[in-house]
Amino acid sequence: MQTHQNAQTRFIEAGSNRYAYRRFGRAGSMPIVLLQHFTGGLDHWDPAFTDGLAHDREIILVDNAGVGASTGETPKTIEGMAACIRDFVDALGLEVFDLLGFSMGGMVAQAFAKTNASRIRRLVLIGTSPRGGDPSPYIAEVSQRARGDAGVEDMAWLFFGQSDAGREAAARYWERRHARTVDVDPPSGLPTIMAQVAAGRDWLEPHGDRFADLAAITMPTLVANGHLDVMLNTANSFHLQQHLPDAQLIIYPDSGHAPHFQYPELFLAHLRLFLNA
Repeated sequence: MQTHQNAQTRFIEAGSNRYAYRRFGRAGSMPIVLLQHFTGGLDHWDPAFTDGLAHDREIILVDNAGVGASTGETPKTIEGMAACIRDFVDALGLEVFDLLGFSMGGMVAQAFAKTNASRIRRLVLIGTSPRGGDPSPYIAEVSQRARGDAGVEDMAWLFFGQSDAGREAAARYWERRHARTVDVDPPSGLPTIMAQVAAGRDWLEPHGDRFADLAAITMPTLVANGHLDVMLNTANSFHLQQHLPDAQLIIYPDSGHAPHFQYPELFLAHLRLFLNA
């Protein structure tokens, strides 16, 4: 079976874009599509998480339009990004699947789910926020650290717990993430990053009554976050759980924006319970 380390990058034409993706894991199982964070691409996932999940499921990682090795212009709204994901899954012929979104990918997953609820069996939202959510009180430092070339110290502060244990977990993640040295996804350019910034700012504005649009996300949903998310404010995970029709929430101790990278084995155990229920 292919793994995160050796799965080949594939390409598929959809609309006017050419999407880079990797597909590996247990063939014939319910596929799960994974959507990545701001500035992140195929190689920003933690192999401990993706390979662990691949024992049970077929995994599809994808770069949205303009991200990494994908071509096209990156949309300046989250809804525009969700439309790109619709084109991508249509091109793959996926009718019903599970969907997992992390950070900005979680926003895109919500936008997709609002208009394509019948296609998603189960939804997973990690370290993310609803449209019109609470801004981060740490936004000034986040803006300095959340760069495409962020190093391990920045990543530890942004994604992990602030304790010695959190920093040690960040160092282990950093080593795992950089283990792949062949067929590596290229970094996104400045136009893509600026489009993502614009989309993130637009997402702060509610459409109509605050959080009312979450009622359209009707499938079972797992919301997960760390106890101190400096990027997207852990309070937003509570907003999601309170306003989604069928959601459960897990908050992990001594952790930040990416609990699935800090505690991959524990998160996988919880995720399997949810996906297999």
